Amino acid sequence: MALHGSIKIDLWIKAPADQFHNVFSARPHHISNASPEKIQACELHEGDWGNSGSVINWNYVHDGESKVAKEIIEEINDEKNFTKFRVIDGDLMKQYKDFTLLVQATPKDGGSLVHWSLDYEKLNEDVPEPYTLLEFCAHVTKDISTHLVAQAA
Repeated sequence: MALHGSIKIDLWIKAPADQFHNVFSARPHHISNASPEKIQACELHEGDWGNSGSVINWNYVHDGESKVAKEIIEEINDEKNFTKFRVIDGDLMKQYKDFTLLVQATPKDGGSLVHWSLDYEKLNEDVPEPYTLLEFCAHVTKDISTHLVAQAA
C-alpha cells in the first residue's frame, strides 16, 4: 500500500465558475453561511483574504465530529478559477504528513464543472484513504452552489 496518494472528483453545479471560485479564493469565511452544518467558521490567521500566502483556520464537522484545520493558501489563479490549500496544522495532521486540497471551477453547460483533488502522504499504511473528506468537499460544493444560485434569484 502506497503512502502517497491523490483522489479526485468532478461535480457539475449551477453556479457560475467565477462566483464559485471567488468564494474559495477571496471569501472562504462566507462558506459557513452556505454550509452551516459542515463549516462552523473560517477565520483569517495571518495575511489578507484573497491573497496567496495567507493562513486560515477552519472549524468544521467531518464524520460527525468537530474538527479544526489550519491551512495556507498556496496559490490563487483567478484566470483559471483555481485555488490550492496546504494543511499545516489540525486534525488531518494526526494521520497525514502532507495534505493539499486543490479546487478549480470551469464554466460548463450554463453552470460550472468543479474539480477537487486531494493530494496526501499518510503517516503510515494503517491510515485510510480520505474518501469521506472528498465526499465532504462534494457536499460543501453543492451547498455553495445552492447558496449562490439562491442569492442570484
